[in-house]
Amino acid sequence: MSTKAFFFDREAVAAALGMTGRQLQHRLSLEQARFSDMLDQARQDLALKWITHSDEPLARIADRLGFSEQSAFNRAFRRWTGVTPGAYRQRESPMPL
Repeated sequence: MSTKAFFFDREAVAAALGMTGRQLQHRLSLEQARFSDMLDQARQDLALKWITHSDEPLARIADRLGFSEQSAFNRAFRRWTGVTPGAYRQRESPMPL
């Protein structure tokens, strides 16, 4: 299994933590958390970091984050920030010297 596939698979994450998927689900529910919410937050954090601190193409970032298409990534990013990834990158890029 690739690293990308592992990151987005609840069963694989649970196995890496030494538990079953049901045990992971139960532990998350005790914390009033959901795997999908934590995955969404991790994707958001990584997207912001990669867009701000790299010149990696947006399509590659979308793929690395596990989005099936760049348009799905664009929609999620707009939900997170209110702007498209390209507009965010342009706004947040350091000024050249």
